Amino acid sequence: MLEQSLAADPTDTFLRYGLAVQCLREEAIEEGRARLLALIADQPTEQVAAYQQLGQSYAESGELEAAARILRAGIDQARQAADEHAAAEMEQLLASLS
Repeated sequence: MLEQSLAADPTDTFLRYGLAVQCLREEAIEEGRARLLALIADQPTEQVAAYQQLGQSYAESGELEAAARILRAGIDQARQAADEHAAAEMEQLLASLS
């Protein structure tokens, strides 16, 4: 259903994010990550949640350097967007990697 909706409006960032998260949940990890990376590339300051999901995905698979890199970038973007809640959540995840 998400794919059909996205086909109708491929620029809908909410649908794009939803499909990326669905891919991760269904263990289509590479596709989900690619979709999150595309969202970040298109709107780096507006896709704070994408950084968090991507960082979490890397952390869950033991790719700690990649997780830390994306979480640090996400924290910076969250702070620029004045989203302290998201920044704090990512900081907590980052701290748990060590």
